[in-house]
Amino acid sequence: MSQDPPAIKPKYYPPILPGHREWPVVRLAKNRKDFVSTVVQSAVASILEHTQDHQALIEELELTLFLERNRLRQNPWKVDPEDEEEFWGKIKGQLVHLSQENSEEARQNAQQMLEQIVSRYAEEIAGNFKQSRYRFARTLIIFGFARLLNAARLKGIKSLWSRELDLPDKIQINGEIDQLRALAKLGTVVMVPTHFSNLDSALIGWVIQHLGLPAFIYGAGLNLFNIGIFAYFMNSLGAYKVDRRKKNMVYLETLKTYSTEALKYGCHSLFFPGGTRSRSGMIEKKLKMGLLSTVMEAQRCNFENHPQGEAAKIFVVPVVLNYHFVLEAPGLINQFLEMQGQERYYVENDEFSNSYKIIKFLFKFFTKGSDISVSIGRGMDVMGNYVNDQGISFDQDGNKIDTSDYFKSLGRIQKDDQRDGEYTRMLSERIVSEFHRNNRVFSSHLVAFAAFQILKNRYNKLDLFNFLRIQPDELVIDYAHFLEVCATLRNKIFEMNQQGALHTAEHLKGKIEEVVEHGLYNVGLYHAKRPALRNKQGLIVSQDLNLLYFYHNRLQGYGLEQYI
Repeated sequence: MSQDPPAIKPKYYPPILPGHREWPVVRLAKNRKDFVSTVVQSAVASILEHTQDHQALIEELELTLFLERNRLRQNPWKVDPEDEEEFWGKIKGQLVHLSQENSEEARQNAQQMLEQIVSRYAEEIAGNFKQSRYRFARTLIIFGFARLLNAARLKGIKSLWSRELDLPDKIQINGEIDQLRALAKLGTVVMVPTHFSNLDSALIGWVIQHLGLPAFIYGAGLNLFNIGIFAYFMNSLGAYKVDRRKKNMVYLETLKTYSTEALKYGCHSLFFPGGTRSRSGMIEKKLKMGLLSTVMEAQRCNFENHPQGEAAKIFVVPVVLNYHFVLEAPGLINQFLEMQGQERYYVENDEFSNSYKIIKFLFKFFTKGSDISVSIGRGMDVMGNYVNDQGISFDQDGNKIDTSDYFKSLGRIQKDDQRDGEYTRMLSERIVSEFHRNNRVFSSHLVAFAAFQILKNRYNKLDLFNFLRIQPDELVIDYAHFLEVCATLRNKIFEMNQQGALHTAEHLKGKIEEVVEHGLYNVGLYHAKRPALRNKQGLIVSQDLNLLYFYHNRLQGYGLEQYI
């Protein structure tokens, strides 16, 4: 199993920058007003470039108004500004007159209206990072998580202040840690994690500070700012706001421009390229191109603004988060099955509607003695080429390459939206490939995959939805057969591990009986109905086939089903 990076033992990582004042996010916060102004100017210019003429701009403004008024009627949030109705009412009145004219004055007024809307969006999106709050929030999160862990694992109220266990005891960080720290000194890091749970953002936030990295900016759903405690911490930790209700081009262009300008500014950034939690339980296969395209745009601009070769490089670092169980799994898989292929029409229903639910969520999570791992992949340039610790890019044959050459035409850096769109698609495919390569197989993944596939093969004439309606008393597997299948799958997984196709957890080694017992204990540990367990008769059964499907999906995409 030489290909599998060993778990990192608890270790103190000193900050890579000696003082917070040197952090790019701190410098951006100090210049917030000027930065927002830059975002507005760049976004307006980009929108005007897309609309081209007065009539096209008017139509885009009318569509924006229509969608925004619908949003206010159908899905208002507490966090929405009090003057929303008033603002869009004024826009409606002004648009009525502008749509009937085509004079130079009308064109200027339309552009001023566009700038007014973009300014409103940019102010809403922009983060409010405060250095003093960051230190307090970071300390509180570390203390709070660690105390919950001790209370849960060691039992008893006195253990809240125990130091017997700490977060590094529970969270195993694997992979290219030293390279990540090195790249963060050389250029701008864009961390792109998988996304399975509401716990992910807090987990990644802890990893960033634990590894001694500067604060990252990241997009957080505006709905989370409904909750006072979340709003405080996210504002403190570098979050900018993303409103997924807003689908109009003007908003989306403003959001993309904010991300692009922040990357050009040198701010390390974090975003979940899948766009939302994986509702199927699968590792993401298709990524959202919007924010990912800002990485390409920012890198091109860096090269364009520094033609002599001193441009800062942007490094893309895939991160795979691994849990034995996901607390939200029942709701997520039900949404997936109800709306397969229709996520864009999904109205987000936030499960964390108040602070009590957040604390309850965290305590329930830490009550379960189940491992978490964070697998950090090799750094890449924006074209998906691996880089070394000095940030130098290499092609598949190991030849050193200059990333700026990809953006050149006729010997100089040039903008080409169609070309860069294709580059973004290629980068997304590389990230998906790296997600699968850095996935760390747990025993719970193994037993869930084996159980589901054995049952599915038994009813292979049924489609998925009819299969999932089978009654629990028919979902029975002979234990000896189950052990045999798990052993076969584990051998194949070990073989794939040696080929560098995936990683394996340490607990996957040993006697297959012990591995299966460990997996059955951990899979769906929190859920009232267990996806897989061994009953009193010694048979493998499932109390919830939907959940079993969710956990089985973690090993989809490796072709393992052919070995059952």
